[in-house]
Amino acid sequence: MREDAMVPEAEFRSYYGQPVIKAPVWHEPHMPVYLYLGGLSGAASVMAAMAGLTGRDRLALTARVTAAVGATAGAALLAAELGRPERFLNMLRVFKLTSPMSVGSWILAAHSGLTTIAAASAVAAALPSAAAKVVAVLPAASAPVRALPTAGDAATLAIAVTGPLMATYTAVLLADTAVPAWHEAHRELPFLFAGSALASAGAMGMLATPRVEAGPARAVAALGAVMETAAGAVMERRLGLVGEPYRLGRAGRLMRAARVLTAGGGLLATVAGRSRTLSAISGLALTAGSLCIRFGALEAGRLSAADPKYTVVPQRRRLEAGNPASVPERP
Repeated sequence: MREDAMVPEAEFRSYYGQPVIKAPVWHEPHMPVYLYLGGLSGAASVMAAMAGLTGRDRLALTARVTAAVGATAGAALLAAELGRPERFLNMLRVFKLTSPMSVGSWILAAHSGLTTIAAASAVAAALPSAAAKVVAVLPAASAPVRALPTAGDAATLAIAVTGPLMATYTAVLLADTAVPAWHEAHRELPFLFAGSALASAGAMGMLATPRVEAGPARAVAALGAVMETAAGAVMERRLGLVGEPYRLGRAGRLMRAARVLTAGGGLLATVAGRSRTLSAISGLALTAGSLCIRFGALEAGRLSAADPKYTVVPQRRRLEAGNPASVPERP
């Protein structure tokens, strides 16, 4: 009777103990908070357009201001991450459809400008006496102030288009790298980030809008929580070994916290209309969960880049199955 030879599991090391690929150089807290703010701004833009079209002016005001603040603060964090603000401006010198960074830079620039116009229009409408004082002090501002409502409505319709792009392009940006935990998750990351964006935008609507007018924000928050939870579960199950970094160490703790906070906040959102306190707890839990997702995803990427097995084993399995290795196209 022949006995099969027992071969110990191979130990994966790279040349001179160095990782196979370079670790991501993005820093905390700039990059994960930028990812959060971009998603928040994008989803809030869609909510602003829907609220405006259905006559919910108070919710529309909250959503417009949220979208503008998120986009502007996100752009500032991105500039800080790049080291010098002119580097961001340099990225706008060309437009390459094959480069997520190039496309994303243009989306961010256009979206930031449009959300600023939309928010200024909403604030001017909510504070007519302040707008009148501006005209009194600066008569030259009379024409722009009169044109602001029309420009604001047009900008709000435009950000309903740029908003979904803003909420998901950062997922494409991560997936277009060679980092295993990100690249192999290219199917689910856009849905994970979109769900997280919806949850965070709904949370902000709940926190900053009177409870009786925040019904649509609660629905958006609950929908985002379901979408985020489902996408995260599918991603980790499908990735197998490459999904391991999402469960280990600091990344695992952050992702588990995100699941608990998002699930709890989403459930509370369905009953938060009964109490301002419940609305606040739900909104804060969803916000914290969305931030944990971004910090956890960044940490998981670092972990997968540092350990050669997450690069070597999937490539070996693809070769054994007769499939070529999946390598992202570089811009």
